[in-house]
Amino acid sequence: MSEYLITCTPAHGHVMPLLQIAGHLLEAGHGVSFLTSERYAERVIAVGARFVALPADADVDLDDADGAFPERVGLKGPAALRFDMSNLFIRPGAAQLEAVRRELAGRRIDAVLTEPLFVGGALLQLLPERERPPVVALGIFPLGVRSKDAAPFGLGVPPMRGPIGRLRNAALRLVAERMIFGGVQREADAMAERAIGTGLGGFVLDWAGRADAYVQFSVPEFEYPRSDLPATVHFAGPLPAPRSNAQVPEWWGDLDGTRPVVHVTQGTIANSDFGQLVQPTIHGLAESDALVVVSTGGRPVEALSGDLPANVRVAEYLPYDLLLPRTDVLVTNGGFGGVQQALTHGVPLVVAGQTEDKVEVAARIGWSGAGVNLRSNTPSSLRVRQAVDLVLSDRTYRANAQRIGSAMRSSDAWSSLDAVLESLAARWVRA
Repeated sequence: MSEYLITCTPAHGHVMPLLQIAGHLLEAGHGVSFLTSERYAERVIAVGARFVALPADADVDLDDADGAFPERVGLKGPAALRFDMSNLFIRPGAAQLEAVRRELAGRRIDAVLTEPLFVGGALLQLLPERERPPVVALGIFPLGVRSKDAAPFGLGVPPMRGPIGRLRNAALRLVAERMIFGGVQREADAMAERAIGTGLGGFVLDWAGRADAYVQFSVPEFEYPRSDLPATVHFAGPLPAPRSNAQVPEWWGDLDGTRPVVHVTQGTIANSDFGQLVQPTIHGLAESDALVVVSTGGRPVEALSGDLPANVRVAEYLPYDLLLPRTDVLVTNGGFGGVQQALTHGVPLVVAGQTEDKVEVAARIGWSGAGVNLRSNTPSSLRVRQAVDLVLSDRTYRANAQRIGSAMRSSDAWSSLDAVLESLAARWVRA
């Protein structure tokens, strides 16, 4: 059996899927160490992995970035992206690498598995192969591999075919890498020079495409086509949906198929302000024939202020394995895991997310025809209603969601991951 080190930036949306991966490897009999923040120690130990704490210099609280960096409050657009790239991801990179090196010096590690925003992984993969195990990038959000056929990651710009599209992509890349993020890239290269004696060898957000393997937990049908996709990229299909322990609420019998069901959620993290999406959906569909099913993501139901329309049903948590087969449209802010879970069930979407990786998730929803991209974090009630009405009335949205869902249901994430790890192990023996 093998020994793996999983490394993860301290963010709920990163840690939880990597804990799933750790659980699979442990069930297969492998040893797993998990490097992340002390805040997640109990969760790591509960899975059965060996917990390793990030050093203080790398332990940034990404779940409360505004609290950790008050100067971040109010930043928007490119300024917010530059701040986050520098403070949340690049500056912890050297300390992340030192923590990984200590683990490699103290025990046998057959591979380091990391998510693409753990910049210590970018530094590690630049070291000679004789000095390190293979580095495997785990694609737990949309694919960020550099390509002449795709715009730079993070802009939320869908593909444009032909020579004109490639010229557009090249121009956008030049603007993004040299102008918008030029200072950030110089900082990343300088950090790498201090840590390992060389620059990053490319744009910081593209480094995972240069890893020894990139296991993308999605399917090609939900990803932009790239004629120059590296052979190191492997589509594994989405991670299996975690088994839900949520109880069905007392109103569950209302979901009897006699009325369309529209489910709206802002997830479990970005749900401090229901005025962003949940309340516009409730208000926009107040006169609709549909049942509007709301999950508060763990917040008290009472957090939804005011009298609720008669067609609204609310619960803190809902069992998605039971809900999604009864859902006609999902309205969401675009979390990658939840979106793929819906698509696996063939559910079309209305997406309102323009921050973090959500802008790329939303763009893929619109591009694939599996739903409507509202291109806003805070859409109006009217826009939500119009989008939901469109998805309900135009069957092509559901057909596209079902097409993607069929590919997802035919995939096997665990077998694909295992095959990649076995192939790397065989090659590293010869290296």
